[in-house]
Amino acid sequence: MKKSALLGLLLIPILLLSCSKTEMIYAPIEVDDRVDAEPISGLFQKNMLIEDYTGTWCGNCTRVSEAIERVKEQTDRSVTIAIHNGLDPYHFAAIGPLQDLVSPGRDLELPISRLNRTIVWTSPEPDHVQQAVNLTSNNCGLGLAMKSIVADGNIELDVNIKFAQNYENVKLVVCLLENHLLYRQTNYFSAYGPVPYIQGFEHNHVLRASLTPLLGEGLSGTNFNQTVSKRFSVPVPANVSNLENISFVAFVVDSNNTVINVREAEINQEQVFEQNP
Repeated sequence: MKKSALLGLLLIPILLLSCSKTEMIYAPIEVDDRVDAEPISGLFQKNMLIEDYTGTWCGNCTRVSEAIERVKEQTDRSVTIAIHNGLDPYHFAAIGPLQDLVSPGRDLELPISRLNRTIVWTSPEPDHVQQAVNLTSNNCGLGLAMKSIVADGNIELDVNIKFAQNYENVKLVVCLLENHLLYRQTNYFSAYGPVPYIQGFEHNHVLRASLTPLLGEGLSGTNFNQTVSKRFSVPVPANVSNLENISFVAFVVDSNNTVINVREAEINQEQVFEQNP
């Protein structure tokens, strides 16, 4: 009996340690998403989104283009979507829900730029690059990874979202973009020289189609240690000029339409999660 009691006493700390270890493994991970925070194991790289409401006719829009380039010089964690509007060959006809979000009840007065969809990028944007950079981090509670196959005029796109926290009322947005489009750009910004027009200006990240509703489709199963997958099977949009120049952007927004995390993928690319070891 004495030996059994002693064995029981010895097993108690082991069981306690085992329970403690289990909680550490299976409990959601606390997130420190400051730009200078050290990476936390199990969390994901946090990217940020720039939505550039622009037009080839808009002379002040080159100011935002310059700011986007300056952000890219400082971080590789920025993703851009250019939403063209007005008398423009790249006009995005289905802009309505986004216009209601950023300029409710009014016409769009370009340029307009938003960070993580809802944050006003302070003007002049080239002087406030750090505002954008500060939205990136080593740590985010969810990560995204995409895989696409584009062939014979059709797109098969898988979007996977993995969670290191519990989330409620989140939505997924998936967009198709086109890059390397050359067209004359009206210019009032000195960084591009004292010229009223830039011939052959390269327009990148141009929004061509949204594979979900523009403000997102709801996600379920968004709990810690779960992975949610969505598949999109669509034809290549008719407005795409060059199949080789398309890319995809997927992001998750919260109930306030603010981006939690975002990622871009090239065609025929298979990504892995940007998860901290």
